[in-house]
Amino acid sequence: YASLALFVDATAWPENCNPQTEAIRWLGEQTLSGSAFVAARLVSIDVHYGGGDGPDLESVARHSRLAPADVISRHAAARYTVAMLGFAPGFPYLIGMDPTLAVPRLATPRAHVPAGSVAIGGAQTGIYPRSGPGGWHIIGRTTLELFDPARDPPALLAPGDQVRFVPAADPR
Repeated sequence: YASLALFVDATAWPENCNPQTEAIRWLGEQTLSGSAFVAARLVSIDVHYGGGDGPDLESVARHSRLAPADVISRHAAARYTVAMLGFAPGFPYLIGMDPTLAVPRLATPRAHVPAGSVAIGGAQTGIYPRSGPGGWHIIGRTTLELFDPARDPPALLAPGDQVRFVPAADPR
């Protein structure tokens, strides 16, 4: 999510031309207009951590050698950046997580992860916008709808947005 692949068909260039040099020159000439940039927003997301909403909170705590309350505190203390959307429409890959909370993905992905699940996979955290399969550790859940095709724009979050998680006060 922080790189660009540029594929060049070397057969489409004249013989006396170096396609790599020309592609690099062309790329350097490209600019984005000011309208391509949208001011990043700070989005606060309420999360119900643990219990049925976060079945992997205990295992993340054991892996991190922390108490579950400390996992919640550290996860909620960070300000995350939406690096990109992918995997599923509206799924935000969030960077900026406390490295202590990093856990490897599940050895066997789940066939069903509920919509709104807040999860950790490697050094990232993310939110599943729809129910479906997934291999990240679920530590909580939000009731926010991250993707709605009838909404404009359909995704709640956009690359560059800032996210902070707020432990929900009301138990479920």
